[in-house]
Amino acid sequence: MSLQSPNITVRVVAIEQASPLIKRFTLQAADGGQLPAFSGGSHIIVQIPAASGLLHNAYSLLSSPFQLQQYQIAVRREDASRGGSAFMHAHVAEGDILQISPPNNLFPLHATSGRQLLIAGGIGITPFMAQMEELQSSDAAFELHYAFRSREQAAFVDEQAAFVDELAARYGAHCHFYDAAQGELCNVAGLLQHMAEPDHVYVCGPQSLIQAVQQAGAEQGIPSARLHWEQFAASTSGGVAFTVVLARSGREIPVAAEQTILQAIEMDGAVAVDCLCREGVCGTCEVGIVEGEAEHRDQYLSEEEKQAQNSLLICVSRARGSRLVLDL
Repeated sequence: MSLQSPNITVRVVAIEQASPLIKRFTLQAADGGQLPAFSGGSHIIVQIPAASGLLHNAYSLLSSPFQLQQYQIAVRREDASRGGSAFMHAHVAEGDILQISPPNNLFPLHATSGRQLLIAGGIGITPFMAQMEELQSSDAAFELHYAFRSREQAAFVDEQAAFVDELAARYGAHCHFYDAAQGELCNVAGLLQHMAEPDHVYVCGPQSLIQAVQQAGAEQGIPSARLHWEQFAASTSGGVAFTVVLARSGREIPVAAEQTILQAIEMDGAVAVDCLCREGVCGTCEVGIVEGEAEHRDQYLSEEEKQAQNSLLICVSRARGSRLVLDL
C-alpha cells in the first residue's frame, strides 16, 4: 500500500526562536522555484535524519498561502521526543537541505455565512496563522481565542500582539489572548454559548482543550458538522513491544514500546507506506489484519469497525498481543 508523492527538496533559509521551546523554520525550494499552493490548515511531512533513523514528522504550515516563495513551520522541542523535534532544534542549521511532502489539508475552513471561531492552545496556534490570512483576505467574520501558559512560552504571541497594537486594520480586535500566568482563562463554554446557527468552531491544541470544546458543544447541542478539531500529538505511548509480520513477504519487524508500526516499517524500508496525517484521523494508512488483534487508538474507524478487527491504522494503533500479521 503506497500513496507516495514525490518529495520536495527545500533549503532552510532562516531559523528563529519563537519562544524558549519553539523554533520557526523558513523553507524555500532548493531550485529557487515556487512551492506548491496550499490552504489554511495544511501541513507538510518533514523527513528528519535523526540518530534513531529516518523520521517523518507532520508540521502545520503557518506562512501565508498567498506567498509561495517560502513555507514556514514551527517545531516545539519535546522532552519525550522520538528524536525528531530534538534533531530539528539541535542539528538543523540555516543552509541545510531537507525533504518534505507536498502540502495536505485535514483541517480546512468550511464555507459559511456566519462566524469562524478559532480556539488555540499553545503551539496549536500554528494552523490558524494561515487560516487568518485567508479569512482576512475574504472579509470573513472570525475570532481567534488563544490560550497559553505564559507570555514567554506562547508561540508568536508577540507577532499576534503586534497585529492588535500596530495593525488594527489587519487582525486587530479579531484576536483575544489568555495568559494563564496572569490568571486569564478562556471560558470555552461561554464562547460556544454565543454561537449562531451558521457559525463554525475550530480548535487545535492540547487534548484537554479539544475535549473541553467537544463537551461544551455536546452540552449545547451544536451539530458535530460545525465542530472541527486538530490535535498536534497522537496518543501512541504506553504500549509494549511486539512483532509485526508482513504477510506478503513473511518479513518480521520488531516494534518498540515507544514506536508506532508506521515508524518501524519506515525504518525497515522493505515496503513503501504512506500516511497523510500520522495522527490516526485521515485513514490513508489503513491496513488489513491477517492474524492477531489490534489495540485501536485512531479517530477514524467506527466502533463497529474496530470490534470487527479487520483492519487498523498503523500510524497510531498497536497490537494486543506479541504478534500481528498485516496485509502488506
